[in-house]
Parts: sequence; structure tokens; C-alpha cells
Amino acid sequence: MKLFHSINDFQSTKKTILTLGTFDGVHIGHKKILERITQNTENGKYESLVLTFFPHPRMVLQEKSEIKLLNTISEKTKLLEATGIENLVIHPFNESFSRLTAEEFVRSILVEQFHIQKIIIGHDHRFGRNRTANIDDLIAFGAEYGFEVEQISAQEIQDVSVSSTKIRKALNEGNMTLANDYLGYAYFLSGEVVKGKQLGRTIGFPTANIKIEEEYKLIPKIGVYVVKALIADQEFFGMMNIGFNPTVNGQNQTIEVNLFDFDATIYGQKIEVSLLHYLRDEQKFGSLDLLKAQLNQDEKDALAFISKL
Repeated sequence: MKLFHSINDFQSTKKTILTLGTFDGVHIGHKKILERITQNTENGKYESLVLTFFPHPRMVLQEKSEIKLLNTISEKTKLLEATGIENLVIHPFNESFSRLTAEEFVRSILVEQFHIQKIIIGHDHRFGRNRTANIDDLIAFGAEYGFEVEQISAQEIQDVSVSSTKIRKALNEGNMTLANDYLGYAYFLSGEVVKGKQLGRTIGFPTANIKIEEEYKLIPKIGVYVVKALIADQEFFGMMNIGFNPTVNGQNQTIEVNLFDFDATIYGQKIEVSLLHYLRDEQKFGSLDLLKAQLNQDEKDALAFISKL
């Protein structure tokens, strides 16, 4: 997949079949649309293209937006590449871009820059300054400038919308079965391993503390999870705690992973952790011995879950 960080950087000798949107989560609803894009390239006659934006438009246009996203931009890029899309354009979204009229957007971007053959878009899609243009306007522009417009059905758009809503709700409730079913993969967190208080090491459960730079990334419900971690292309099972470590009066939320059958120093390395199953809520224990006893039980429960995969 070719990655472009601006509309102006895109270059191709072929006409394009494209869609556009935020594609947060790149979930099963999105994949139906993306499959249609790749199927329309007529075996290489045209090139598939996805146009998305960063920051998320709501972050720019809504002053106090507290939107949390299912993917960081690098995670979304990885997921979109796996769909077989040939070109991904991640354009910087700002107020200036939002003021383009519908015709300016169609003529200068879709036609002149992307050499559009066909756009596959939702029936309820609105675009241009103040989002004044709709699908009928796009069809009219298609007739004028010589490109096709394929509408995605209301039901499919509803599926995409419902999926995103249900995924966020499920993650906030710790319902990993539902969230992962809608995603089509296990929800994952990615970041750098940093030094923590190293308390886990003293009670026989050393942990890798994960620092996630992107504040907009949705962190699921506080609690203990069964996970699968990817470190330098190697996979390890384990358990993870998202929370405040109340037993030792922790003040800040941390994300700590205890990996099974693992003994290596990985500070400074990148780690990707997929959340497979929610084990229990975070608890405050009366002593470190009681905490250790619970962690031993958590490990047994996690291994029992893993054995059934």
C-alpha cells in the first residue's frame, strides 16, 4: 500500500476508485465498503484509494470535543493496509480545508488530483463548506465531470454506524466478546514499554508498563484482561491490568502487562497488546499477600481461557 500524507502528494497514472471517511476501527462494517472498492478496480485497470483525515474533523470543528478513537493513526494505517487497498491518503484536516466548497472539492481534489473514475459513498454523505452538498449534488457533479457515483445502502451505513457505537460501548463496559465480534479482530493497544514502580517484580508478577502517547485513543474499562502481546514479531500470552493500583494507593492510571513464560528486558521497545477477555474488576486488597493470591488465581483463570482458544 502506498501512503500519502497529503492530497497534493498523491500521484498515479491510473484513474481511481475511491471512498472517503474516518474509518475508525476499520471494523466489519467498514470492510464491506472497502471490499467493494477493491472489487471495482477491474483487475488493475483502476487503482483503489481511501481518503481519510487527521486530526478527526470533530477535534477541529468542535471546541470541546472529547471524542475517543478506536485506532491511532498508525494503527488505522496498518488495518487499512491489510484490506488490500492500494493507496491511502491521510490529509491534515483543518479549518481552511473545511471551507472548501463542494465544487472546489470535487473539481480540484476528486477530478484533478485523484483522477476519479468512481466514488463509492454513503447515501447520507454530506460534503463541502458547512456540509451543504449531498449525494444528489455529487451525482450531478459526476455527470458534469465524468465519474460514476455508487451509493452505499442505508442499511449498510446503519451497520457501520451501529458497529462503531456498539464497539465503543462494549469497550467501556469490558465486553470484549461483543467488541471483538464487531471489529473482526481483537481490540489492541500499542505503545512503548516504560519503567514503572516495579512492584510486580517483588511479588512474583513482573509487568511491562505501556505508555500510550495518543490521548485520543480509547482505553477500555478499568480491570484485568487476558491478552496476547506482540513484541518484535513474537507473540506472548499474558494478563493486563488497566487501573490505579488501589492496593498501593496509586494516583495515576496505568496499563501493566504480565506476560507468561517471558523473561526479557524490553524497556523502550514497542508493544502491541490485544485484549481477548475481561477477567474481573480492579480491586483494593488489604495486603500485598492478598493481592498476590488473587494474581495467582487470575493467572489460572487466564490460562484456562487461553487453553480453549
